[in-house]
Amino acid sequence: MNLTGKRVLVTGGAGFIGSHLVDKLISNGCFIRVIDNLVNGKLEYLKHYESRKEFDFILGSVTDSSDVARAIEGIDIVFHLACLGVRHSIKHPFENHRVNAEGTLVVLKEAFDAKVEKFVYCSSSEIYGTAEYIPMDENHPPLPCTVYGASKLAGESYTRAYHKTYGMSTLIVRPFNTYGPRSHHDGNAGEMIPKSIVRAINGEDVLIFGDGSQTRDFTYVEDTVEGFVNIVNCDQLIGGTVNLGSGFEISMKSIAEMINSIAGSSAEKIKYTVTRPGDVIRLYADASFLKSVTGWSPKMSLMDGLVKTVEWFKSRPEGGSALLSQEKDINWV
Repeated sequence: MNLTGKRVLVTGGAGFIGSHLVDKLISNGCFIRVIDNLVNGKLEYLKHYESRKEFDFILGSVTDSSDVARAIEGIDIVFHLACLGVRHSIKHPFENHRVNAEGTLVVLKEAFDAKVEKFVYCSSSEIYGTAEYIPMDENHPPLPCTVYGASKLAGESYTRAYHKTYGMSTLIVRPFNTYGPRSHHDGNAGEMIPKSIVRAINGEDVLIFGDGSQTRDFTYVEDTVEGFVNIVNCDQLIGGTVNLGSGFEISMKSIAEMINSIAGSSAEKIKYTVTRPGDVIRLYADASFLKSVTGWSPKMSLMDGLVKTVEWFKSRPEGGSALLSQEKDINWV
């Protein structure tokens, strides 16, 4: 598929990964429409496109079929990224399910009615739960630990059903942990790397939930969205499911030490605290299938990516103390 000139809808396009995907697709010559309710997304990430004819923004919800129908009119390709996160699901399981699972079904139905060419569903490594073997390939059993993981798995099932029952050209992507500029440090969307950076640049202890032995497979956001573009261009993946990860694991303790070092804080400024409910213990991607069919591989090293992310947070116009005031240490209650 040649993306140049394609009309693309990105749900959740004002969010962390979504806004970077918008950047990538516009650089590929696409017309982009974003639908976002701005619960977690920020218009500032898209403001440089406001006056451009190849960009359109709709304030709306993926749970509202009329909003989605309006957003999808005339669209060729849908990237469905809109969701609520892991920590949100702990306190608000029904709302999390409604957006992540039912919202996906709404977008699928409207996309099918609009006869879109391709539908790309952004799932999550959280559908796997804790690794039963490593590295984790696409056949690893799905055993989610949270309602978030379960709702993303439900979205996968709806997407797969639209391919098998209706012949819709769908692709399911399971990104492992993505980090980088614009990542969420605030509220119940906040995750380990951005939360830790905000604390470190303010001279505060970086928090580790549990004993710090938990591992993750981190991919820099620009590599993640490059993977999305490679996937939508690959007809071999239609109807399929593919992991997107860097193919290594690192402990939370090691990440905290790296962030402190980059931010100029003491490596010892780490505070161990309560274990997060539903926390996955180990994630380590086998992304060899994606690499074999598209040639994709991550370009950014973890150290270089963390440096870029720390620099981005340090450069924020609101200042470090304001960022710290937005960061909630225990963000699931």
